[in-house]
Amino acid sequence: MAEASKPRTPRQKYGEELKLRRIAAGMTQEMLSEIVVCSATLISHFEAGRRLPNPDDAKRIDAALGTDGFFARWLKDLDPKYADYFAVVAELEQQATEIREYGSTLIPGLLQTEAYARAVFSVYDPNPRAKDLDEKVVARKGRAQLFDGPLAPVVWTLLDESCLRRKVGGAQVMAEQLRKIADMAEVGRLRLHVLPFGAGEHALQAGLVYLMSFKDAAPVAYVEGYHTGYLMDDPALVNRCQVSYSLALGDALPHKESLALVRAIAKEYEDEQQ
Repeated sequence: MAEASKPRTPRQKYGEELKLRRIAAGMTQEMLSEIVVCSATLISHFEAGRRLPNPDDAKRIDAALGTDGFFARWLKDLDPKYADYFAVVAELEQQATEIREYGSTLIPGLLQTEAYARAVFSVYDPNPRAKDLDEKVVARKGRAQLFDGPLAPVVWTLLDESCLRRKVGGAQVMAEQLRKIADMAEVGRLRLHVLPFGAGEHALQAGLVYLMSFKDAAPVAYVEGYHTGYLMDDPALVNRCQVSYSLALGDALPHKESLALVRAIAKEYEDEQQ
């Protein structure tokens, strides 16, 4: 049985088309880079879908390849809303049939309320600007649209208890955030499990992991650190992440008990406001 193909994102298709047009024009990456006024390595990143050109670079690419504004126009549909290391992940999750996410210290972005997301983003910069915060919050909320479609993925959410106890944005924000998660779990939009403090050490305590499966492509895993992230498609590495997730899930509370704990902690935050 043939191995499943890797999922292709819009930016990867953009890069593949760029490579085809460059080769058809009889140009090497080095030749194109001289005209675009960038490094050949950057052209390689464009063609692999790891990076997107800026609007001026896209115009110079069109001029070099004689593509009549093709790449500049297409770029507008690929306007990056996310950091380079996460942009491909944001595109892939829209194609996923199953998502398994884990939150170690923060509620995963896919589930964050507007107020929670704003509180998180506001501490990333010494002088956050309202406009920048608004753009980041809108982009994060946009990811959650995948829950609304007829082909919404199956979502498993595993949360360390520290996610529930860390007071991000204050008691009111936390109460609203936890009620949202509980409501989604109660109506079947996600499968919820909590790793309580009493579970002690567990297989995922080193940090975030995000697993995605697809109908016609091999699964991938994503791990994230400080201002960086790494998307894995190597079968052996993905399998190791899947095993770690399963081990941690085995140490978590059952769905109903997890739901009850989330609602109980939300109530604590509500009582705190009185």
